[in-house]
Amino acid sequence: MHVISCLDYAEMSRKTARIIAALVQLKPHCVLGLATGSTPVGTYKELIRYHLEEDLDFSNVTTVNLDEYYGLGPEHEQSYRCFMQRNLFDHINIPPENTHVPDGLTRDVARTCAEYDNLVASLGGTDIQLVGIGDNGHIAFNEPNTVFVANTHLVDLDEDTIKANARFFASEGDVPRQAITMGMRSIFSAKLILLLSSGPNKASAIARMIKGPIDPQLPASILQLHPNVVVIAVKEALALV
Repeated sequence: MHVISCLDYAEMSRKTARIIAALVQLKPHCVLGLATGSTPVGTYKELIRYHLEEDLDFSNVTTVNLDEYYGLGPEHEQSYRCFMQRNLFDHINIPPENTHVPDGLTRDVARTCAEYDNLVASLGGTDIQLVGIGDNGHIAFNEPNTVFVANTHLVDLDEDTIKANARFFASEGDVPRQAITMGMRSIFSAKLILLLSSGPNKASAIARMIKGPIDPQLPASILQLHPNVVVIAVKEALALV
């Protein structure tokens, strides 16, 4: 696991975007695994800038997102599909059919989850997978558990996660209580995993992820087993490493 310390959020975003942009240039048909939340927004802004100012071409890129709130449709302003459209897809030349986010309104959860895993497998896995880390050590919406869940699945969100995400909603009561999330098998299909963190509140989780035992109570700790993980974080988030 390689760790890159950044002075601030802007530097973290630039370094991450530079890695992704280089891949898109070198491998135009690459597969990008994308994440949502406030942490990758700066990276997406940089990628948009590369597209508009330096003609970075996304026309052959395929993307798969980690997760989606269960019960929110693509038009809901807090859905992750809407997030991706607003923060990236609407501003670059990626074909809509090349972008994939789990269906938050599915009536057949088991089938939808299996099909999502099959999609990732059919693409040969992702070339780069962006992930963040929660205060409780979750990655994607894989919450602390007694086991690491391999497949895409429906998960009950931890109360800490609900409270952390409440800032995006009118009230905590509006935050969905469940989500569809990639499991560890699809995440581990990535040739390179980039874990981003910009908050001092993540310092304990990051230190335990890097130095602690591999434990499903800290889901991100399983990344110790992946051969190619790069942590790109502001120095405050690395304070305990």
